[in-house]
Amino acid sequence: MEKLRIVFMGTPEFAVGILDTILKHNYEVVGVITAADKPAGRGQKVKFSAVKEYALANNLNLLQPTNLKDEQFLTELKNLNANLQVVVAFRMLPEVVWRMPKLGTFNLHASLLPNYRGAAPINWAIINGETKTGVTTFFIDDKIDTGAMILSKEIAIDENENAGNLHDRLMELGNEAVAETLTVIEKGNVITTIQQDSSKIKTAYKLNKENCKIDWTKSGNEIHNLIRGLSPYPCAWCFFEDKNEQWNVKIYDATFTTENHNHPIGKIQTTKRELKVAVANGYIEVKSLQFPGKKKMSTSELLNGINFSDEAYVK
Repeated sequence: MEKLRIVFMGTPEFAVGILDTILKHNYEVVGVITAADKPAGRGQKVKFSAVKEYALANNLNLLQPTNLKDEQFLTELKNLNANLQVVVAFRMLPEVVWRMPKLGTFNLHASLLPNYRGAAPINWAIINGETKTGVTTFFIDDKIDTGAMILSKEIAIDENENAGNLHDRLMELGNEAVAETLTVIEKGNVITTIQQDSSKIKTAYKLNKENCKIDWTKSGNEIHNLIRGLSPYPCAWCFFEDKNEQWNVKIYDATFTTENHNHPIGKIQTTKRELKVAVANGYIEVKSLQFPGKKKMSTSELLNGINFSDEAYVK
């Protein structure tokens, strides 16, 4: 058995839980690599990554390279004398970095590989209506999320679960997967499985404004899946139109009911507390949303301050 000296690489909150698990299992973390600080928000104040906040709070050795091929960074990384690197929600590594430690570099990915390789696996699993997902650990190679798999763990996706809730459950599952992966590596019992490529593999494309926009001509289930798959971030959106006005609106929560009707697709129907949108095979009832310049609010809160006419539509 070889004592592990670990360099951890990650940036968002998802990675923090994994780093915390590594420390709680009494592994030695000799260094933490995270994204460089950058301004964010309206005030453009410099914001630390979630991993940096955790590293500082726990007095961990921290590096924030802007260029992973920079000679100074590579020297600093080598001087940490790690024999294993663990990567969670970071960035693509150059070969000179992932080949550096003796025992390799493994990544935790929030999908059942080889499906949903890419930037947004949690979101796309829900958007595509999957009933199960999971996490996979694998040794990094020269492509994105294609390396030899070490182990995977599976969970069911609830039909009304959103990406935020699934994120939190997968982080817990990831904690277990990383702990087990570290154990087999430490004991020298690693058995890997090569990923098999096929045309049926689904991809976790990077999210952008276009693929987050609601297409109201799709089925109610597809629209419902898009809304919950993008909630709470980055959020599905569309245009509300009424009385020659148009608003860019984010929709955080909605339900779908199958029902026959004669309303045009996109027609908004309201009561004092409810807002429904007609779709091809029923209605999407919007539960919470956000208008431009306003905070997120429930539909009933919105309807206390705005009255839609019979001409109101979404598009």
